[in-house]
Amino acid sequence: MKTVEINFWISLFIVFYTYMGYGILLYFLVKIKECFHKPVHRPMPADEALPELTLFIAAYNEEEVVDEKMRNCLELDYPADKLHILWVTDGSNDHTNERLSHWSQATVLHQPQRQGKTAALNRGMHFVETPLVVFTDANTHLNREALREIVHAFTDPKVGCVAGEKRIAVQTKDNAASGGEGLYWKYESTLKALDSRLYSAVGAAGELFAIRCGLFEEMKTDTLLDDFILSLRIVMHGYTIAYCANAYAVESGSADMREEEKRKVRIAAGGLQSIWRLRPLLNPFRYGTFCFQYISHRVLRWSLTPILLFLLLPLNIALLFTADASCLYAVILVLQVLFYLMGSWGYYLSTKQIKNKILFIPYYFLFMNINVIRGFNYLRKRKGSASGAWEKAKRA
Repeated sequence: MKTVEINFWISLFIVFYTYMGYGILLYFLVKIKECFHKPVHRPMPADEALPELTLFIAAYNEEEVVDEKMRNCLELDYPADKLHILWVTDGSNDHTNERLSHWSQATVLHQPQRQGKTAALNRGMHFVETPLVVFTDANTHLNREALREIVHAFTDPKVGCVAGEKRIAVQTKDNAASGGEGLYWKYESTLKALDSRLYSAVGAAGELFAIRCGLFEEMKTDTLLDDFILSLRIVMHGYTIAYCANAYAVESGSADMREEEKRKVRIAAGGLQSIWRLRPLLNPFRYGTFCFQYISHRVLRWSLTPILLFLLLPLNIALLFTADASCLYAVILVLQVLFYLMGSWGYYLSTKQIKNKILFIPYYFLFMNINVIRGFNYLRKRKGSASGAWEKAKRA
């Protein structure tokens, strides 16, 4: 039973560290670092010193947001002669291209075959001739100063990628998806800012990020998290990812938990895929501080921690009847059960479209971790279907 007790406390520590402990430790590490090395403040480049850049939008059937997105692009505070707007609309079969034809400022690359976003990025980058490229989604709105702020971050020659901030639009009546997602991204934004101040942000979100074009590497077309893979490969080449909170993309939260569930399962599967494809980053002797950040912020969340979280309950029950400190384990068990009950009640309220953010927090937390475990199955099925298609192609 000693083994069960040891496993329980190790599991509890890892779960706590992953979701709270790392953030606390990170905060103090940043404060210690900045006591000895003050951040360097570089001036904002003047208009004549601003580089040309490409705003890259990969889109599939986005006719409802094309006009709004183009208006947003043209309202950005950046010299018009230095801003190139590129849309890659592979596979779109609605009126996306027709609407784009009304905007002379946009360059459109279209092919009728739909091969996925990663293939669209690989194809589109062959047509980018500017030193910087800014990736953004069709359904997001950028703040007016976003491009200038991103370029400002690139004045540091060590920066190879700049991650903008993702914000969830505040709705009059948030559902569990948009309410929980908004709180999650506020916490994530805080961690990313601290990561960047310590050494480097750990990845970028596809809603808004930029890279030096010379650092782009083509990715396998089955890549699930292209933004994450692309940004971390840049770190592997010795550059850092700067986090720029003053450049942000605003989008609506998921319409409901079913839609959010599909997205989270795919992200979780992409996280597992990324861990494997970026496995050299797990070498602390080569990547030092970044390895520590990467494992703490991403690897644990996408692999070990969700499993340990759901093991805590049965381990706790076993210890309640066998361990000496049964009162302590009884208190922990009550807290666990209460948390699960709050999450279940949050789920019930979400089905009734009732707003209660206090209960949405445990619900969204449990929901995220359940979907990480589902991501294992998603990736397994995806591999199975891909290998089946490959065998069929060989026979043909």
